[in-house]
Amino acid sequence: MADSSKTEKATPKKRRDARKKGNVFLSRDAVTVATLIGSFAVLRLTAGGMVEQFDQFFQFCLGYAANLEVGQLGAFVRELLVQSTLVVVKTAGPLLAVTALLAVASTFAQTKLLVAGEAIKPKFSRISPLQGFKRLFSMRSIIEALKGMLKITVLLVILYQFLQDLVFQLPQYMYADVDWACSSLFEKAFSMVIRIVIAFTALAAFDFFYQWWDYERQLRMSKQEIKEEYKQMEGDPQIKSKIREVQRRMAQSRMMQQVPKADVVIRNPTHFAVALRYKPERDNAPVVVAKGVDELAQRIAKVAEENRVAVVENVPLARSLYAAVELNQEIPLEFYGPVAEVLVYIFQLNQKNEIPKNPGNP
Repeated sequence: MADSSKTEKATPKKRRDARKKGNVFLSRDAVTVATLIGSFAVLRLTAGGMVEQFDQFFQFCLGYAANLEVGQLGAFVRELLVQSTLVVVKTAGPLLAVTALLAVASTFAQTKLLVAGEAIKPKFSRISPLQGFKRLFSMRSIIEALKGMLKITVLLVILYQFLQDLVFQLPQYMYADVDWACSSLFEKAFSMVIRIVIAFTALAAFDFFYQWWDYERQLRMSKQEIKEEYKQMEGDPQIKSKIREVQRRMAQSRMMQQVPKADVVIRNPTHFAVALRYKPERDNAPVVVAKGVDELAQRIAKVAEENRVAVVENVPLARSLYAAVELNQEIPLEFYGPVAEVLVYIFQLNQKNEIPKNPGNP
């Protein structure tokens, strides 16, 4: 019995995984009925040709045997084998070809051309007596047994009705023409076959919907399984948080490597720091190469001082640049004036070989 907690439909991932393992929906009764209908249709269409082929074969055998001479037995046997093979190919060939084609087509139509290697791998559970005992008394086995009994019952009932009608009509065949009697018997037999096909089609329709329901039932998932699958696909929140933390640290490390290349770091005393680079030969405007708040701002200022990069305190400019400009972006037009004043101030200090360390506003 299915777990009562599995109330949710299978997710697309669960269906894909099941398909990879060869677990797909398949009604074998539908395949059987498809081949049965095709086989009897071919048999109906080619019955006249079959009778003609057998008639010619028997005439050949009788004619050859009537003129058989001593020493020709070997040649007769060889010719008999050749002719019998031709008769089998001409009569049974189309029937076998159509049956095989319909079996393959009806199977692939349900499995969508699936060829799963996982399904044919040897598994211990298939030969385990305990697992075999469980399968023997499973709900599926009981349903299959009931279907088998129902099929046998249907066949016996239809066959009984056919024989009953035949017994009542037997006297008229005793004095009838042989061709007519054979033709009549063939029609009655074919009528019986049609009734069998109709009955088996109804059983196959039931089996088709039952197999679909059972397949969907086996694929059902609990809410917890769906959550676990989502975690596997999207990632565990804790793991994702750790990954983001590592990525953030790596980004900060790359950013800190750009601080020594900056021309100036603008900061307020403790909370904000923005490092700017301006190379006229490559930059159209000053570029923010690093920025940070609180502890990171202090680290930026410290690295700048260690590498003799000018550090200028300008509270409103530091706050505005931090909020308005993203990393590795040029400053907007409205900051050209204030930043230009800072750069001019730094240029003048460089001319005097004086690098300011927290000198206050320029």
